[in-house]
Amino acid sequence: MFCGIVAGEVRAFRVTDEPDGVAFLDTRPVFKGHVLVVPRAHLVTLADLPPESITGYFGLVRRLAVAVESGLGAGGTFVAMNNRVSQSVPHLHTHVVPRTKGDGLRGFFWPRTRYADDPDATSYAERIRSALAADPA
Repeated sequence: MFCGIVAGEVRAFRVTDEPDGVAFLDTRPVFKGHVLVVPRAHLVTLADLPPESITGYFGLVRRLAVAVESGLGAGGTFVAMNNRVSQSVPHLHTHVVPRTKGDGLRGFFWPRTRYADDPDATSYAERIRSALAADPA
């Protein structure tokens, strides 16, 4: 599924598409603005990420964490990755979840929500994309 998103064959609310990876909204977000970042190549776990790709991939993850905060006015972010266990899609991906104080997220029990409709999801993707463009560091 993620390979199809990277290739543009599967619909997704893309935040960015760069040489180091593709970022798009999770369709079942913990909180609205929850972004998934995937490398362009099909890799299953972090151990599969070539050493020469680490800086670029995690640089993109870092930039998205900043963009989620600034673009959504979040108090912070939760950045996480599963490897095999609890990995619902067998493609390396990193979650960047907006956080606010008192948001109810406790430990690793992640309640899920939904976007009201496509325009709602599009607006979140656009806000994060704009913040990402404002700070391309």
